[in-house]
Amino acid sequence: MQIVHTAAALRTALADTEHSACVPTMGNLHAGHVSLVELAKRHGAPVVASIFVNPLQFGAGEDFERYPRTLDADCARLAAAGCDLVFAPDVTEMYPVPQRYTVAVPSAMANDLCGAFRPGHFNGVATVVLKLFNLIRPRIAVFGKKDFQQLHVIRELVRQFNLPIEILAGDTLREADGLAMSSRNGYLSPAERIQATQLHRALEDVGAAVERGARDFDTLAATAARHLKMTGWRVDYVAVRDTGTLAVPKPDSTRLIVLGAATLGTTRLIDNIEVSLKA
Repeated sequence: MQIVHTAAALRTALADTEHSACVPTMGNLHAGHVSLVELAKRHGAPVVASIFVNPLQFGAGEDFERYPRTLDADCARLAAAGCDLVFAPDVTEMYPVPQRYTVAVPSAMANDLCGAFRPGHFNGVATVVLKLFNLIRPRIAVFGKKDFQQLHVIRELVRQFNLPIEILAGDTLREADGLAMSSRNGYLSPAERIQATQLHRALEDVGAAVERGARDFDTLAATAARHLKMTGWRVDYVAVRDTGTLAVPKPDSTRLIVLGAATLGTTRLIDNIEVSLKA
């Protein structure tokens, strides 16, 4: 596996490739990331994983400085997974000049759900992903479903800019107790780690109620949020949305997703559950 740190070295390494698949990451990798690499391997070659903690998507008071940087361990894990190339730039390589030109995600999406609590976050995500796409020029790009709003933004980015890239979505991998795998799970104390499964269970309860025929989505979401708050969570949102649009479901919506974001201690976790309704 080759490891490069500059755009010039990346272009040289990919000079003769036309069908590469990329897996953008911020590092501190876990089995969920490995599953994305494995999915990429089935659809393109070479497989390029990027490791870059992007300052543009972190807001004031967020964990940019303390986000784990574990490059050596990440590269070992990627090599074992069969990744072909790692692009691990530093901030000055990705942003050689101040990034005054950025992707402006429409406010209806940029300020909704996670965006309502992380101003500018999705503009930062879309900007760095567009830069990575321009550098790697993949035919396939793989993102996880755990951050479903991010996945939606990137799909729209590709569609809006006519990028010749197919976006593949990898299923969320979970621990044995149901907790979605996340690099931020390492922030949890032992007691918080046990309690962290409550978010997934709360979303599952909402999804089960919807499958049974409940359609008062706002009440279901509010009830789930209230139960989480009663056990010490600081809840940003629980919401039921249309899977295809992330908008409030219409009467004829048949594919729904229950999303939630909440903080336990100092750790903000996100998760979602997809629900298919019978016609």
